[in-house]
Amino acid sequence: MASIVRPETTEYDGCGKCLVGVRRLSRKSESSNSPEKQAGLILKATEEVGGHIIAWADDWEVSGATDPRTRPEFGPWLRDEMGPYDGIVGAAVDRVGRNVRDVLNTAYTIHEAGQLLVTADHPGVWNLDDPNEESELLVKALGAQLEHRATKKRIQDEHVRARKAGQPKKQPSYGYMYVRRVATGKVDEIAYHPEATRQIRNVARRILADTTGQITVSTECARLTREGVLSPRDLLAVMYGREPKGIPWQYQTLKGILWSEAALGYLMHKGKPVLGEDGRPIQIAPPLWDRATRFALIEKTTPKQRRKGGGKAAQAAKGTKLLAGISACGNCGERLTVNGQKGYGCIGRVKGLPHSRDCKPAPTMKIHLLDAELERWFLAEYGFGRVMKKEFVPGTNYSAQIADLEADRKRLREDRRAGLYDAEDDVEWFRAEYSRMGNEIAELKKLPERPSGMTLIPTGETVADVWRDARDNAARRELLYEFDVRVKLFSYDAPQRVKATGTNIYDLYR
Repeated sequence: MASIVRPETTEYDGCGKCLVGVRRLSRKSESSNSPEKQAGLILKATEEVGGHIIAWADDWEVSGATDPRTRPEFGPWLRDEMGPYDGIVGAAVDRVGRNVRDVLNTAYTIHEAGQLLVTADHPGVWNLDDPNEESELLVKALGAQLEHRATKKRIQDEHVRARKAGQPKKQPSYGYMYVRRVATGKVDEIAYHPEATRQIRNVARRILADTTGQITVSTECARLTREGVLSPRDLLAVMYGREPKGIPWQYQTLKGILWSEAALGYLMHKGKPVLGEDGRPIQIAPPLWDRATRFALIEKTTPKQRRKGGGKAAQAAKGTKLLAGISACGNCGERLTVNGQKGYGCIGRVKGLPHSRDCKPAPTMKIHLLDAELERWFLAEYGFGRVMKKEFVPGTNYSAQIADLEADRKRLREDRRAGLYDAEDDVEWFRAEYSRMGNEIAELKKLPERPSGMTLIPTGETVADVWRDARDNAARRELLYEFDVRVKLFSYDAPQRVKATGTNIYDLYR
């Protein structure tokens, strides 16, 4: 969608009629109140009162239910954060607000400040000291509120109808996109979004293949943000013709995608699959992965309990420092920190830690020097190793399917007890469905269960190739974790300045 151009403005000159043009749309595609149409009405109304526009407060994709004081563009003007102005002008009262309270609050805020309120659906400047005009404003605000409620009711009714018909109405889940044969028509197909599908499947693969405990939901959020992968909200903005805001990936967002049954291609409502007449989730799209993989992701990303004794589990490093979390002081064993211009260093004695009391002189080394030293050692030690890619192979997971069917059957029994299937036709349907579920459960219990696991695929690469092709030090640090590399830094007068150790396994399985 092409960007919306703001009409020209003039400088504030203190003439008493320096106005801010206020435009708002819930959706940019709303043709009846298009930005261009609103601009034309505003400019005409401004000319009729002898004023001029000094700025535009354009709030696109902002609901009419939003308090004007909190709107991104209009709000700062009402809060006196944008400099001097003499009033506002809108295309209609409902562009100022869509309920009585917000319209009157905004109108009286402007009126009490001695400023002007102008709307194109009223001749001249609103005079709130005149009871007739005050009543007219109230009537228009009430009309806007009633219209807004009616619109919400129509939308809610349409969503209910669509759910019953198995049709999507909300925005596509991450990994998917809507395909329409007619630009503004109904959704004809829900397909994979090529880039989003690749990214989220890669996240799932990395988490499931990790054996170090260092690839987590949090570290994947940090990696995706560093690599410039659009977050779900920014991706939707781009898909619908808006500019991305650079929103970083958030823990709850990524975890929600990995856990949600939307990834199985189900029609969702309030976080749960919508069930069809047969009691099963309605499938509207191809799955990103299967149910067994979803359960494996939930198990792998469920926060682990703290260790006995109250200690916290070690957290995976999310920064880009190569040796974060794997380097320690050779004198006292305290973890190294980045110590300003000095680089890596031990500050245990400065922090007053008992075990660092005799750590003097505390070792330090420039970041690039210690990183280079570790890189030379690592590539000499492990660079020739082969790289094998680990792929998660889901098990049969019949037990999960049985649990789902038993839950569906239990829900049917409870509905029957509540009197939902008392009619003659409903009784027959209930018996058929209940019998079908029972037979399906019995058949599944006969099948042998195959556990999930990993399979190894040769990549033809060496560890040195992967190190060289890594995007940043955070990716290289993942390699160091794979080989359980640990680095100790000693002071200048020690016989050995840097000591690195790792496992005696030389091939990489990732």
